[in-house]
Amino acid sequence: MRYAIVTDTYTPDINGVALTLQSYVRGLRARGHEVEVIRPARIGEPSGGDASTLRVRGIRVPRYPGLRLAFPAGQRLRQRWHDARPDAIYVATEGPLGWSALNAAQALDIPVVTALHTRFDLYMSAYGVPWLQPAALSWMRRFHARADATLVATQALATELREAGIGHPVVLSRAVDCAQFDPARRDAALRTQWGAADDGLVAIHVGRIATEKNLGLAVRAFRALQFERPDARMVFVGDGPERAALQAAHPDFIFTGPHRGDDLGRHFASADLFLFPSRSETFGNVVLESMACGVPQVAFDHGAATEHLCDGHHGARIAGDDEDAFVAAAVALSGDPATRRVMGLSAREAMRRLTPAHVADDLDALLTGLRGRDAGVCAALPVKTDAEDADARHAA
Repeated sequence: MRYAIVTDTYTPDINGVALTLQSYVRGLRARGHEVEVIRPARIGEPSGGDASTLRVRGIRVPRYPGLRLAFPAGQRLRQRWHDARPDAIYVATEGPLGWSALNAAQALDIPVVTALHTRFDLYMSAYGVPWLQPAALSWMRRFHARADATLVATQALATELREAGIGHPVVLSRAVDCAQFDPARRDAALRTQWGAADDGLVAIHVGRIATEKNLGLAVRAFRALQFERPDARMVFVGDGPERAALQAAHPDFIFTGPHRGDDLGRHFASADLFLFPSRSETFGNVVLESMACGVPQVAFDHGAATEHLCDGHHGARIAGDDEDAFVAAAVALSGDPATRRVMGLSAREAMRRLTPAHVADDLDALLTGLRGRDAGVCAALPVKTDAEDADARHAA
């Protein structure tokens, strides 16, 4: 089979979308398929490409250094796919390049799926322009309506999209590399560098340092637990437009910059508590990464936490938007190392079945089935979440 993946972000960009797509590409290629990636050319990189990559000229995304938005490329895509026709196309982002891919797929009658990786409609409020939310929703509806299916990472998001009339949602679960994210990567030397003793407390946040991540709540939660644990350290792993302001306001916090691969696993595993206050995630790969590293977390009941984090057994899953409950859970876990250890072991065990190979198998089956435009292929892939499994066990 020959597949094409169209995206405005791909490694070495450091974000959940780019890393998820890299995992898909590796998994599909490991199964013997040809996979081409169509993406923006990076600064200093020429446009063009070869059989496995097409680079399209683009512009920098405001406030997101390193990310680029590709220009439309409809004619190039039609010619490329006329000459070497893909069996199916995966469009990961909703920009001009994504629209070009949808137009080319329609013109050539090639099956196409889209994916909803980012809730741009929810970002409107975070960036102070809530009146643009209806326009963002309209854009999303028109974009995803043109695909045979729209891939999402959770059952909850699939339900939300159906209710909002967005696309034809199909659930494709996410994976985590339990070799890369492993409690064994805990590093005493790194903790010493952070100023944390072996029995000290390190709270961590991993992700973009940006407005939509609700990081003010992470700060508030840490300051509350620090009152009880004066030896506690707060570590931010990542970068983003709000880093300079946050670093200036809190000079005692540790900012490591972005990390990836095994080094990211080392940073995660060297922490004791993950604070994840975002409410705008479609998924949140970091939830799985924290669990795989055996680090309990406090997160809202959204995205990956809804599907995989069992409240009270893997960490704290906070219902609704109760920020006071988020802070209280962080304080409670910070003062209970025995509970954190038990939660970490349970979380690690829950992640062992979410392998990248299994997700690649599911994606392959879905893309293969689209060739016949069989509506049955667009039913949600069967997924029983870790949270459901754990809730059922503990209710028994």
